[in-house]
Amino acid sequence: MAVVTPTTVPAALAPRAPALSDRLLPATVAAAFALAQLALVPPGMVLGWDESVYVSQLSGHAPAAFFSAPRARGVSLLVAPIATWSSSTPLLRVYLAVLAGVGLWLALRAWRGLFPAKVIALGGALFASLWVTLFYGPQAMPNYWVAIGALAGVGCFLRAQADRTRHAPVWGLAVAAALMALMRPMDAVWVCLPLLVAGVTVRRWRYGRLSLALVAGLAAGAAEWVIEAYTGYGGLGRRLHDASLIQGGLSWNVAVDDQLRSLGGRTLCRPCTGGMPDPGVYVWWLVFPVLAAVGLVMAVRARRAVGATALPLACAVAAAFPYLFLIGYAAPRFLQPAYALLAIPVASGLVSLVRATPRGAWRTTAVTLAAVALAGHLVAQLNVLHQLVDRTTDNHRDWALTAAALNRTGVRPPCVLTGHAAIAPHIPIAFDAACSSADIDGHNRNTTAATLAREGRRIPVAVLTTRTTPPPSFARGWRLIHLHREVYAYVGPAVQGFGRAGNP
Repeated sequence: MAVVTPTTVPAALAPRAPALSDRLLPATVAAAFALAQLALVPPGMVLGWDESVYVSQLSGHAPAAFFSAPRARGVSLLVAPIATWSSSTPLLRVYLAVLAGVGLWLALRAWRGLFPAKVIALGGALFASLWVTLFYGPQAMPNYWVAIGALAGVGCFLRAQADRTRHAPVWGLAVAAALMALMRPMDAVWVCLPLLVAGVTVRRWRYGRLSLALVAGLAAGAAEWVIEAYTGYGGLGRRLHDASLIQGGLSWNVAVDDQLRSLGGRTLCRPCTGGMPDPGVYVWWLVFPVLAAVGLVMAVRARRAVGATALPLACAVAAAFPYLFLIGYAAPRFLQPAYALLAIPVASGLVSLVRATPRGAWRTTAVTLAAVALAGHLVAQLNVLHQLVDRTTDNHRDWALTAAALNRTGVRPPCVLTGHAAIAPHIPIAFDAACSSADIDGHNRNTTAATLAREGRRIPVAVLTTRTTPPPSFARGWRLIHLHREVYAYVGPAVQGFGRAGNP
């Protein structure tokens, strides 16, 4: 028996075939998003630090980097179809950009019938046009995929509640939950918490099959992470504890201002010092929640789509809460799931405001102002993206040149690279050079000084440093060589032609 809740979803779910234009709008947004990534983020951009860790797990190009406690294997599995047989970064980025476009299209499809097609398409465009979405879409990083899983999962939850004779949304919710948990298990729990609570406390939403699908999806996605906790991290409690320590310890900490500072194009704000970016850069961050609230108020007044507006808002708040109030640093990508969940309610609020304006000159003015505001938003986002891409491309190019210099000086596979992150990011440089990466302290500690000293006599081992920084104790007597710009390296005696102590 079909159970339809008019106050939860609009009557658009009545069985009728959507118009061709309605079907094409989300697909057009997704296709434009995929093309925009390829045009605005160079496919040749060298892999970043976290990307190198994820890709190295299944890549034949370099040994697997140390996999710290918070990380999950989802991204490694995502890139496996390319990374297992090719070391081409451009090919990997094209693959991820196309996959990101397909993911957005599928997530928007999950909302079909819950809102008008134009609202859904506008919401997708708002999310896709954020610099953080465009920048991370073609990257081997998990946050975008948690966002896609969150958007699709909430849509499937609502559609399954609206028509309990259909099984596809139930399966869609399970797959979406599994995707989120596979990418970032703790983020998945935060996103799904309002869904679990709503399924238990709201009488008209009590649907055992749906709750079971949600829990089963979370369990399936997190299974590998939990099993690995016992096989490699000393148990689930220990892994959770270590993950918390790496994130600075989870406790009450207001990081709202840190997130605002990071919106100017800082991929990681730790510690988050310095001034705020230009207000034109972050005004959308303040306006989006207001528009989402407007969408909810309009839905309540019209007595339609209340649940379809309120539930994604609740999930967005849950997804953002730990990153706004429980950690002491910021990264814009952490809030991608919240942005994706806000997008459609924001679009609904914006459209509702325009439609609430009296017809005639006032309506024309409202449409014009909305168009100008959206154009200004897009310009601001593209400006931040352009500057960030230029800066990141230059930095990553330096890493590649450093890796090439290491290879030329005799540090070739099998080899080991270590150093201090403040001097040079040795993990992505090691990946480029096809070496293993090693740390004797910190969160990525995977070896000892004695082991590196012993390895340095057997295979090429290098310590990234500066010209004036004293070598670590195990590298005393190793030769100092210049690599690229301000980066030098102490190389062990096994490096052919560089076994003699002294400066270059």
